[in-house]
Amino acid sequence: MTIARNPVSFGDLRGWIDALKAAGEHKDIDAEVDWDVELGTIMRLAQGTGDGPSLMFNNIKGYNSPDARCRRLYGLGLSSYRRVSMMLGLDPDTHPRELVKLGRTLLQDTIAPKVVETGPVKQNILKGDDIDLFDFPSPRWNAVDGGRYIITYAGCVTRHPVTGVMNVGIYRGMVASKTEIPILLWRAQHIGNHYTAYQQAGLKEMPIAFVIGWEPSLGFCAGQPVPAGVCEYDVMGAIRGQPVELVKCETSDLLVPASAEIVIEGTISTDPEDYVMEGPFAEFTGYVAGDRSPKPTARVTCITHRDDPILRGTIEGSLPGSFSENAVCSSIMRAATAWNVLDRAGVPGVVDVHCPPVHAGINLLVSIKQTYRNQAKQVANAIWGSSAAHVRYKHITVVDDDIDIHDYAAVDWAIAYRVNAGEDDVIIMPSTFGAGLDPSTRRRDRNAALFGTGKWNRVLIDATINLDYDPDPDLGGARFPPTVWPSEERIKAAYSRWEELGLGTPKPRRGLSAG
Repeated sequence: MTIARNPVSFGDLRGWIDALKAAGEHKDIDAEVDWDVELGTIMRLAQGTGDGPSLMFNNIKGYNSPDARCRRLYGLGLSSYRRVSMMLGLDPDTHPRELVKLGRTLLQDTIAPKVVETGPVKQNILKGDDIDLFDFPSPRWNAVDGGRYIITYAGCVTRHPVTGVMNVGIYRGMVASKTEIPILLWRAQHIGNHYTAYQQAGLKEMPIAFVIGWEPSLGFCAGQPVPAGVCEYDVMGAIRGQPVELVKCETSDLLVPASAEIVIEGTISTDPEDYVMEGPFAEFTGYVAGDRSPKPTARVTCITHRDDPILRGTIEGSLPGSFSENAVCSSIMRAATAWNVLDRAGVPGVVDVHCPPVHAGINLLVSIKQTYRNQAKQVANAIWGSSAAHVRYKHITVVDDDIDIHDYAAVDWAIAYRVNAGEDDVIIMPSTFGAGLDPSTRRRDRNAALFGTGKWNRVLIDATINLDYDPDPDLGGARFPPTVWPSEERIKAAYSRWEELGLGTPKPRRGLSAG
């Protein structure tokens, strides 16, 4: 059973920021900050491990004059579980475990969008010689980046040429000139499916629109595995409890939120001869990735924006001590997706599923109540045999239901004392489709034409108590000895004397259930 929520419509990015200010979740940066590496460095350090605030940079070097087209940049709106909870209409202190349970059905609910005549995003319309991407303070986020990236947390809108269904995804896009944005486009993603369909239909160009700055559900949905054939706008409507109001683009039939901050319209040529150099970039792995190479390129046909627009961006790459927005959101939804895969495959006894945010779902932790031997192997087979495993779930660790998978000390303890590699508790699944951006993948194995998006050797760590061991009569027929953890009765009795003993207030216990 999932927890009840009260859907919230914030109206636009500015309404979301106001809500965060009221909750003490936001900081304005008024000191001058350089867009060239310094801004990205500050953002990476400030986000912390899900405990940093959202940030608005109000004074960006070279963009702080009164006549600047765009003066502000906002980021880190969803880099904490608290703010994700607020977006979903939940108490900010909701445990990630509950967010995962909610995430199992979150992408299934829809409210159709509403098309309107106009909106604030049409306050300024730029075409022809007025188009200049350098009018916007796109950062060079990292010293290793191949250029300035204007598209890091935008909704990239495309439409399938046959079905007519729109897709809103998140992809990286670099400023190559005043009017060109080469993007990283993988065939296995929904935008790649659309692009391939345009090529196969003999169409020379695919329309695209980049939506920069709107309610938080835009970035959240655009970065999650919304089912093919379902438009993210419909899911956003269900999350916020109201239809998304959309307006038609100026130069295509694509639809974009009427109250967005900035919309960049363009077309992508389907001819590889028209590709432009892009990359590298500090990617979600926390490493520089995506070699400099020719990429499909959006050529800008129009820019519309609000008065005094806010550029929305994010620092990509999750690292120990610094969890990105992508990683925090992915830790919820990739765990929820995996749990649904296990349910559909008929794997019984699943108690909890978790993807720690430090790696955005590359490692998957599953807690099960064992009822038969080698149940953990069924978990891995179900996950790896599904399309959900595309660029995720490289390593799966399965533990018993007495282990709190949200406490890595407990998981590490289970690996230490319940894993015997000589008893097939460590299984390698070789040469599967994976993520070419993973630096542990050999360069020759990153060939998308051969391996999809890269070749992975996946690993299962079965850290459950081995039911294949013989029952021990000295242990009353148990296969493992009891832990030394006190019983719940003894814990309660001891805690009742805690203050009397001068030990203060008992802290909530994590990690291991009482035996």
